[in-house]
Amino acid sequence: MVKESNFLNGLQRITEAYLTRRRKIRRLKKEKQKKKHFILDWVEAFIWAAGVVLLINQYLFQAYQIPSGSMETTLLIGDRIFVNKAVYGPELLPGLTKLPSPIKPLRNDVIIFENPSYDSQGPAFDIAQRIIYMLTLSLVDIDKDEYGQPKPHFLIKRAVGMGGDRYIEKRGEMQVRFAGEERWVKERDFIAARGYTHQLSRFSPGDYTILEKTGYERAIRDTKERKSPRYTVNELSDDHFALQNIYFEVRRAAAPHEQEFRIKLARLKLGIYVPEGRILPLGDNRINSRDGRYFGPVREAKILGQGALKYWPSVRFGPIR
Repeated sequence: MVKESNFLNGLQRITEAYLTRRRKIRRLKKEKQKKKHFILDWVEAFIWAAGVVLLINQYLFQAYQIPSGSMETTLLIGDRIFVNKAVYGPELLPGLTKLPSPIKPLRNDVIIFENPSYDSQGPAFDIAQRIIYMLTLSLVDIDKDEYGQPKPHFLIKRAVGMGGDRYIEKRGEMQVRFAGEERWVKERDFIAARGYTHQLSRFSPGDYTILEKTGYERAIRDTKERKSPRYTVNELSDDHFALQNIYFEVRRAAAPHEQEFRIKLARLKLGIYVPEGRILPLGDNRINSRDGRYFGPVREAKILGQGALKYWPSVRFGPIR
């Protein structure tokens, strides 16, 4: 009985000491909080929120606004979306090594990756831009060009070509020879067979006739003036393959000794080969999409996430497929 009483008394003293210490800590915190200026309090809360946002933005989900029509009708200009950053392994810091992930991008995934032609202003600016962008749910973007337009830092396209594939395109119709196979398959037939629901935008046959005529006339003019091929951004938005095919055929025929035209025509005729470990990203709107047809396949390690959810406008709320 005596031992039991000593044990209970000791337990009581320990409990009282713990509760007293906890009350003291709480009182000190309250007193310290009262002395703190409200502006400092607000700054601390903002820094804490920014840190949480950065972690979410970098490793879990990031908000984006669609700036162009390259993915119509899957994604429209002005759509606000969330991208799953964890699925393929997030970056440790912007532009640095990614964390490993057992999940690899699959054919037909809607993927986001850094624009190969983007000129970064440095990791500090990238981090600040992403924090502000995420805190405002993509309403504020400080990364703008000299015209006040958001720079295309990231591109969102569909993963079309996988390692070992080869793609050729003529008059807006793409054909693929899959890795290990000899026959060519029309992209339209492949999409239908797989049951994919996205739609591809192309010109009508009559429009391609006009484009080819334009390419022919431009080739004749440039041949006479001995000009190298030059294309503006606006011209590149009008299915440049249709224009370039006829353009280089005419330039090659007019100047068979010019190696430049032979090489460029051969590249168009042979198509795009996708090496292992890379993916060919293409926009659903083939008429107006700056994609892998211009800059080639991208490395899997450069793919930052997968399109997950359209959250605004509310009438378009839903998963990205």
